[in-house]
Amino acid sequence: MRCPFCSTEETKVIDSRLVSDGFQVRRRRECGQCHERFTTFETAELIVPKVIKNNGNREPFNEDKLRRGIQHALEKRPVSADDVEKAISRIIHKLRATGEREVPSKLVGTLVMEELKNLDKVAYIRFASVYLSFDNINEFSQEIENLKDH
Repeated sequence: MRCPFCSTEETKVIDSRLVSDGFQVRRRRECGQCHERFTTFETAELIVPKVIKNNGNREPFNEDKLRRGIQHALEKRPVSADDVEKAISRIIHKLRATGEREVPSKLVGTLVMEELKNLDKVAYIRFASVYLSFDNINEFSQEIENLKDH
């Protein structure tokens, strides 16, 4: 690590502590040249993978687009904004946990459906009807029956 005071690369760690519930490391460093001390923070860089669309195009993950889709399915349903944000966080966490640089859009849709199924069954059916492209009433009925079985 380069010293912010004299720019030398000779610095040493003199103390390390976990902070932010163990998600960050705070390090006290001392410069070997000018002997100034400074603090650095280290965190894991977790990126959300890019999304591979059905047509093969790749685009950056868009959290706002995810939020809009979930909120649209939950429109006029009794689900708190806090529960929606927790669901979004879980989806993003699962996407990061794949360790992949790119994931198919189908995975994102599946994760959204899992979360909606837990949040609100009506919103789940709304989302599934569009996402799975239901063509007739029998597909609706089948998905509702599947919900009843779980």
